[in-house]
Amino acid sequence: MSRLASTAVMARRHEPADSLDYFPTPPWGTRALCHHVLPAIWTADDRFACTAWDPACGEGHMALALGEYFRSVGASDIFPYGFGSVSDFLHPNTEGQADWIVTNPPFISGPDFIAKALRLATRGVAVLVRTAFLEGEDRLATLYSHRPPALIAQFAERLPMHRARWVVDGKSATAYCWLVWRRDQAPGTRFMWIPKSRKTLSRHDDWLRFGGCVDLKKSHPAWRAENENVTRADIVERQSWRLAA
Repeated sequence: MSRLASTAVMARRHEPADSLDYFPTPPWGTRALCHHVLPAIWTADDRFACTAWDPACGEGHMALALGEYFRSVGASDIFPYGFGSVSDFLHPNTEGQADWIVTNPPFISGPDFIAKALRLATRGVAVLVRTAFLEGEDRLATLYSHRPPALIAQFAERLPMHRARWVVDGKSATAYCWLVWRRDQAPGTRFMWIPKSRKTLSRHDDWLRFGGCVDLKKSHPAWRAENENVTRADIVERQSWRLAA
């Protein structure tokens, strides 16, 4: 019985040097970008009549949500997760073009993703990062000092992300924000707070469409099944009997 342990992702997440750093984005986190953030920086009514590309798509959690807004969405990843094409975005021979490049990049290679995305995107770049990504002398020297974002959009509530899965009822101690660049941006960086969006931008069928799972309470029958080797059918039967009673 996998995916049962309750795990709050802490603000300091330690990943091996060769880790793919795969933490799927909850769909409402991507919708918050499209609903609150992009309209603040791209005011044209036809802002979504264009293309987007997620070059670190994983299993498609972000790309599918982007597809609800953009005219067309491309998706790729260095690992064959079963969604999108397989391509190393940072490889020198990897080329492509989209109006917007929108992604949740691996933390350690985030600056490289941003630099290449800024070269390939024709309108702008949006990356979802831990708020701690704003810190660091190296990032200041290699990125922010000469290409600061046009907008920093900080989530007012936690955006829970877990390794290799989307936990519908997840919790987190990690803060996240969207960083947005425009190709034609004016000097200076704006800041905004993203209002609470988990309830308002979640949909009733997200768990099925995006393959969500839940962190079960220790009292849930599935935990007993872990120890007693009880089948899923047994659990369903027990729950049905209790409801009938």
